[in-house]
Amino acid sequence: MARSSAPPDPAPQDEDGSLRRGAGDRGVSLVERLAAGITSRVYASPLHSFRLRGRFPLKLLGVPADPVPGDPHIGERIIAGRLIHAGHTAMTRDISFREATPPQWRDWANGWEWLRDLAILPDRAVARREAENLVQRWLASFTEYDSLAWRADVTGTRLLMALGHAPLILASSNQIYRSAVLSAMATWARHLDRAARRGSEGLGQARALCGLYAAGTLIPGGEQRAAAALAGLNHLLPILVLPDGGMASRAPVDALALADLLLFTAAAPEALGNRAPPLFADTLARLAPALRGLMLGDGQIGAWHGGAVIGADAIDRLARKVPTGTEIRRGGRWSGYHRLSAGRSVVVIDAGPPPSARLSNSGHAGTLAFEMSDGPDRLITNCGGVRGLERSGAQPLAPALAAGLTTTAAHSTLVIADTNSTRVRDDGTLGNGVEEVTLALRSAAEGQLIETSHNGYARRFGLTVRRRLMLTADGTELAGEDLIEAANVGLLRRRSERGFDVRFHLGPGISATPTADGLGALMKTPAGRIWAFKLRRDDGGDCRLAIEPSVWVDAAGLVQRTQQLVVSGTTAKMAADIHWSFKRAGK
Repeated sequence: MARSSAPPDPAPQDEDGSLRRGAGDRGVSLVERLAAGITSRVYASPLHSFRLRGRFPLKLLGVPADPVPGDPHIGERIIAGRLIHAGHTAMTRDISFREATPPQWRDWANGWEWLRDLAILPDRAVARREAENLVQRWLASFTEYDSLAWRADVTGTRLLMALGHAPLILASSNQIYRSAVLSAMATWARHLDRAARRGSEGLGQARALCGLYAAGTLIPGGEQRAAAALAGLNHLLPILVLPDGGMASRAPVDALALADLLLFTAAAPEALGNRAPPLFADTLARLAPALRGLMLGDGQIGAWHGGAVIGADAIDRLARKVPTGTEIRRGGRWSGYHRLSAGRSVVVIDAGPPPSARLSNSGHAGTLAFEMSDGPDRLITNCGGVRGLERSGAQPLAPALAAGLTTTAAHSTLVIADTNSTRVRDDGTLGNGVEEVTLALRSAAEGQLIETSHNGYARRFGLTVRRRLMLTADGTELAGEDLIEAANVGLLRRRSERGFDVRFHLGPGISATPTADGLGALMKTPAGRIWAFKLRRDDGGDCRLAIEPSVWVDAAGLVQRTQQLVVSGTTAKMAADIHWSFKRAGK
């Protein structure tokens, strides 16, 4: 639908409460991994091959519209003979799709997502020939079950791509080829009849069920299949999408991916002139405003919990397709993200615990971090993320940098003893640390106040962290307070003072100059506005400010050199009270 002007932000409501992380959350268990291995062997057996047999359709009932545009530059490279994704290149002249490749490239290629990049090319005949060539090579490589190429989420994606871009791959006059493609699509659907609801309840299962629903809708005789898939989605989506529209994985890139997936899937019944089940519109109506609530003034969404920065184009595209796409949700009672805005200033804070390891394998240890913008300029930001950069065509980040982006120090928040507030395991999942985050949100004539705390350092150091943010009614000042306090005595193992740092990573193009007293800095935005940072410590302990190098990974995957303000000190009697403020000079 056409985009309308955004309604004004509603006034924030008083809100109190706490969010807890699932107790004992260790991700997928050993038993579940063993069960998955057994299931994979069953799928590779002759019995499963026999079950997959059946009649193949002579045609499709309709073609759903793909809501995500392809990249013509990638399409042109495919025509030139190079299948490039996530930094890996495969030559199409002799591709078998079975060579050892990075997982991101393999899933993209086996999910046929390159069809998008061919479909956008103006020369349809050339695009069609290349698509048919790649499809034939893929079918020749995977005539039987393969644990990677036939994984449920990859197969669901491949079904959606094949259905949505059927005019590209089924326009051939070669009837043997057409029959092979249609037969393969029916076979994948039969496989998903058994595989779609197995495994963890994450975004991957949503891809499998959406592909199954679209196949049941558009392949003749699939009414029962579509009903079963819809029942699975009715169970899954309330787990993935919280009541306030946030994602249980807490990653905005997952919310955008799910929104695009639901739009694509809902287009299946619409291609037949029918209305999609209300589940799709209801879920999208909650997802879009929650996503927009995380935008800063530049129209982009920051890197939260493993996801990369989301560009403004993607958010605008979603806004045009969802009736609630121009609304903004300020607070997330369940998701943990909260938005303060006044004048030209916008502040977004992560006031929730880390995501469940069952739903996210790439979270960030950045609890209580915030981002801030002044109009279109990012003033304070986090350093970036990785997941979601693949579509940008960017080269993969260096492993050390990618790992560093998950740390507490890569976020604009407080760090004790240079230690993550939540442990980051070697496989990227989050371990012990923050288990509970408390919240109090108030609105008054003077401005908007949020007070929040976490217990991520309680068991290791016997300390809790509290942060208060106050944005004035005109948006010209953000006053903050970071407190370190002694935790419950029962949690104290060794009483010792700890060093700490409060980091404020500056946005791209922001230059900082220290003041003469060493307790402040002047910052200049790309638009030429001046912000003054001031610092004081009220408990008598030491306190110092440094301006250090930092980085920001943008939505295109480019690493930009930036600066950061670092407030350092040591606790005194197991406590510290740091006051700081950002105040804009002039109007």
